[in-house]
Amino acid sequence: MRDHQQFYIDGQWVTPLGGGEPFEVVNPATEAVAGTIRLGSDADVELAVVAARRAFDSYSRTTLQQRCDLLANIGAVYERRLDDLAVAISEEMGAPLKQVARTAQAPLGLWHLQTTLAMAAAYPFEQQQGSTLIVKEPVGVCALITPWNWPMNQIVCKVAPALLVGCTMVLKPSEFAPFSAQILAEILHEAGVPAGVFNMIHGDGAKIGPALSAHPQVDMVSLTGSTRAGASVARHAADTIKVVSLELGGKSANIILDDAPLEQAVTAGVMNMMFNSGQSCNAPSRMLVPRSKLAQAEKIAVAALERLVVGDPANAATTTGPLANRRQFQRVQALIDQGISEGATLVAGGLGLPDGITRGYFTKPTVFSQVHNRMRIAREEIFGPVLTMLAYESEEEAIDIANDSDYGLCGYVFGGSVARATAVAKRLRTGMVHLNGAGVDPAAPFGGYKQSGVGREWGAAGIDEFVETKAVMGAVAPAQDASTD
Repeated sequence: MRDHQQFYIDGQWVTPLGGGEPFEVVNPATEAVAGTIRLGSDADVELAVVAARRAFDSYSRTTLQQRCDLLANIGAVYERRLDDLAVAISEEMGAPLKQVARTAQAPLGLWHLQTTLAMAAAYPFEQQQGSTLIVKEPVGVCALITPWNWPMNQIVCKVAPALLVGCTMVLKPSEFAPFSAQILAEILHEAGVPAGVFNMIHGDGAKIGPALSAHPQVDMVSLTGSTRAGASVARHAADTIKVVSLELGGKSANIILDDAPLEQAVTAGVMNMMFNSGQSCNAPSRMLVPRSKLAQAEKIAVAALERLVVGDPANAATTTGPLANRRQFQRVQALIDQGISEGATLVAGGLGLPDGITRGYFTKPTVFSQVHNRMRIAREEIFGPVLTMLAYESEEEAIDIANDSDYGLCGYVFGGSVARATAVAKRLRTGMVHLNGAGVDPAAPFGGYKQSGVGREWGAAGIDEFVETKAVMGAVAPAQDASTD
């Protein structure tokens, strides 16, 4: 049982003002209480923001080398505690320990630290343009609000660039996945992050999110979450004209072209969709298949599902764990029921717990076919192990269906050649496209169009989110400055 009753503010662990409302964190695989935290209030927000504001003046004036050394220290401590993080993530959100938490969930944070550090030397913090010096400066105090589905990925891809450029911050991790964030705070403390530079409070997102977003001493808000949460942040930040970065939902289309190797393409699409129990904003949840090949694709999809082992996250053979919490389980079950009611063909899976499982928020890996793009299951982000298969007649129609979405986070194209897949990718209204099974690139911009968000994370693009640009006109290059002679 984990017991985390304190927040990390101004370099020390402190008791929430007023004691804080207790919140039980439930292990989604067992439905048993795995630990408790305290939920913060506006007073705790004030304390954390004031600490970050006080620390900004000195930390923003440290040298780049000092900040790079700090990131390197953090990476070394993080690497030593990788297994602690993996165990915590498995407990808090149900990721299979061996096949997901240790191989992807926990390491992603380290990859972001390493990628950010690697980008530092080439990043244009200062650039001479004629007689104008263009300077990239830290945006200020940042509020970082993160979800439960990829805890370390979504926290560290914000924290690392913020630290690199000289920002200070207040983190509000998901109350459903607080254990790994607690360990990260310990890592940052041990690595020597100065007091007040990093602060962390727990709380109800619907309450603490607006308090952080509206706070007059917060300069920037970075949120990863639902489109609804993003809209709330934007509204509350509007009165003080803050910088806002939003990484939101997705309903990504996976176009399998008529010359693609069908078995390879469908299998890859199914396995990618089901990874992390479908709880990824960039999951390829709409599979577009030539109508003449749909029946064959359905059989391949069913065969692919047989590779999955749904069950106890602690079991080394488990590939697919539970959904992260009861609320998400109930939502996914409702949408599966909706798909059946709408007349989609249930190819595999369906309602209820998987065979042999009697407790936990487990959902049957589910495939619907004969789906059309007006159905709710084709338009809403389900955020569970549910794949919808849609038929198309021509490449043009496939592109139209893919773009007919409120979202534009990610796209997937599988074709007989990279050249043809690339041509299709260029016509998709999405921030990212994966060709022929290509994986993610930690150095590439991560973010989307339309209701999938504003701004980009990861790599150099992620650093851009945490800087302001200043033009100093009349500044000659150092070699031309007479005072240096």
